[in-house]
Amino acid sequence: MSVEIKEIAPIELLGRKLNEFERKYAPPVLYVAGSMKIPLPEPRVAVIGTRKPSSDGIKAASKITKELVKNKVIVVSGLARGIDTVAHETAIKCGGKTIAVLGTPLNGFYPRENRSLQELIMREHLAVSQYPVGYITKPKHFVLRNRTMALISNASIIVEAGESSGVVSQGWETLRLGRPLFFWKLLAEKDIKWVKEMINYGANVFKNINDLRRAIRELIPPPAEKPSEVLSVTELGLTDVV
Repeated sequence: MSVEIKEIAPIELLGRKLNEFERKYAPPVLYVAGSMKIPLPEPRVAVIGTRKPSSDGIKAASKITKELVKNKVIVVSGLARGIDTVAHETAIKCGGKTIAVLGTPLNGFYPRENRSLQELIMREHLAVSQYPVGYITKPKHFVLRNRTMALISNASIIVEAGESSGVVSQGWETLRLGRPLFFWKLLAEKDIKWVKEMINYGANVFKNINDLRRAIRELIPPPAEKPSEVLSVTELGLTDVV
């Protein structure tokens, strides 16, 4: 597959200056491929979750994504197995636009079964990586990818996850940036420590699709110049990836 890969700064991708909190962990350079307009249109919402979803989780991810597309929201996800794949595929099938934020370079494919989906996104939507072509991928890069996904997204929705899920890093980063973070009721009903902690820090729960519609109307504006509340890296448990 031959696609044009562009090297741009985050400020170019978002079309605005980064505030001090965004700059602190923003990658200096991003590599992008796709047909989506740059700077990116808004709003952009990340739909993320476990790589091993239940049937209820799959249904919820599909329902959430359909509602976002219906309201002309760009669906962002990480191209992982499970919830991420459902979000990308549903957005495309419903005629929406999607952004895949990768933990590999743009010439890498993980998981391999998503290669055709990634190639489609790189042609007709947008794929983003902070790693240059040929870069050797390590597990920590997927955690850092979540941080970049939070930066790109106006808000994040975690559909379903477990106690040790990788989406934890994106949840904390979303809160650190002062962006709206939401849990679908399926996740909020579980007895998971980090979910309770994030709710205490301001994350909200979608009990039904009407809550999502209200959030699209009222709670997912373009990012503010400065978050209303800033949490330290130590408070957020992110010191292991700094």
